[in-house]
Amino acid sequence: MPRVKQRTEDLRERGLAGALAVLAEDGVAGLTTRAVAGRANASLPAIYEVFGDKAGIVREVFFHGFHLLADELAALPETPDPLDAVRELADAFRRFIVSNPVLAEIMFARPFADFDPTAEETKAGVRVRKIFTRRVRDAVDGGLLSGDPVDIALVLFVYAEGMAKAESAHRLGTRHSIERRWRLGLNALLDGLR
Repeated sequence: MPRVKQRTEDLRERGLAGALAVLAEDGVAGLTTRAVAGRANASLPAIYEVFGDKAGIVREVFFHGFHLLADELAALPETPDPLDAVRELADAFRRFIVSNPVLAEIMFARPFADFDPTAEETKAGVRVRKIFTRRVRDAVDGGLLSGDPVDIALVLFVYAEGMAKAESAHRLGTRHSIERRWRLGLNALLDGLR
């Protein structure tokens, strides 16, 4: 009787789960195709057939990260005050990065030399950009912020990403100091854009 072929969608999901587990425990340095195969309870050739190579595994993690982030941001409740909605968006983005530092590193820092996203792959973040731009546009349309919504959304995104990475790296002080500095920076940014 021929062996059942393992190269299925189930194996892709197990491979992704394995990659995420390796990254959570061993960081980017521990991510190897062999480690992913072990976590997925699959042969190395099966993992190569599904993902192609290590860059294919990283690509899958990259897309997964943006999908998770977009889902979290899209699930934020609507708020009557557009400026509060922008603050809540920045807070949610911060929570995602602090809760998923290695995933955020893959999404934004590109720590693997063998994975350089193509223009098509960078479109993975389009949904996230649209969420940021829509919330900022609402604040601009409401007269609460002044400027180009796309530019403001990008500045807000980069501010939140940078502060969250600094927080993850323990460069912002104690928990109390972190909150104070986060609010100080975010309020200064938004006040400057009024």
